[in-house]
Amino acid sequence: MCVQLSVRTGLLLLVLVAGCVGSERDELLLTVMSFNAWGAGGNDGRSIEDTVAVIRRISPDVVGLQEARAESLDCSAEDCPPLAPGRAADIARALGYYVYEQDQENEALWANAIISRYPIVSTTPNALGVVLQIGERRIGVFNIHATDFPYQPYQALGIDYGAAPFLRLEDDLVAAADQARGSAITLLLEEIASIENVDAIFITGDFNEPSHRDWTDRAAALGVHPLSVAFPSTLRLEKAGFVDTYRAAFPNEIDSPGFTWTSVTAVDDSNDHHDRIDYVFLRAANGHVLSAAVAGEASPHSSIEFSRWPSDHRAVVVEVSIP
Repeated sequence: MCVQLSVRTGLLLLVLVAGCVGSERDELLLTVMSFNAWGAGGNDGRSIEDTVAVIRRISPDVVGLQEARAESLDCSAEDCPPLAPGRAADIARALGYYVYEQDQENEALWANAIISRYPIVSTTPNALGVVLQIGERRIGVFNIHATDFPYQPYQALGIDYGAAPFLRLEDDLVAAADQARGSAITLLLEEIASIENVDAIFITGDFNEPSHRDWTDRAAALGVHPLSVAFPSTLRLEKAGFVDTYRAAFPNEIDSPGFTWTSVTAVDDSNDHHDRIDYVFLRAANGHVLSAAVAGEASPHSSIEFSRWPSDHRAVVVEVSIP
């Protein structure tokens, strides 16, 4: 007997089938979460309790945490240094997970950490990634937090954010996004190239940039987004062979927008714009996305709801199979 898995409107269906043999029994199933924890309670002077409760209920194998430290009191759009100490180690300890605190300072990190059920056997030179040992398999996990300034959705919609100019044309928005985050994506791809002999690579992160698969002609025509934009960061990762796991599970960007930003304002707030800027990407030969979900507050935009949601972002949770 074995288990066959498939996605049906975001729900993981388990079907017991008699007589299954061969490679299906050898598949590795992993649940991976990307979670901007918004200081893990630290921004509100709270404990890590609610953050731990979220991760414990979802029970992922791997979590890419962003903003595992609180923000400084003098944050601005242009500059917002994190406060010490970080909270990732305490979160991991409460869950019984391994932890790697990504404590280097570079353009792809802001108070990041990776926590995992499985041992971390190596790390990359600029702290963007780790290699996990899961039985005989080696799995690469990379976790980034790119800058939010300037933020192109606000530039496109004329929403004030720091001293960023307003932009109306796709080419100008693409250029601004590339200038803001292009170096972070370049560093990420260099770090990925530094690891060898892995069975799969995941990228988690708060990119602070929408996807070219969301800001489409169709979305613009329906008023979901102000125009069509081929945002460069997600496009570069797809060209490097990575799959946007949420969009693999939910190809229709209108029916399933997957908004992760933000859980704290209304969708029709004229001073904000809701969007999908948190991702889990996968590159694996014959890897399959089995399910995907958005976790957050009690909301039509959350497929996993929490009465005490601790973040201003919603989280992304995916289950995949690796042959």
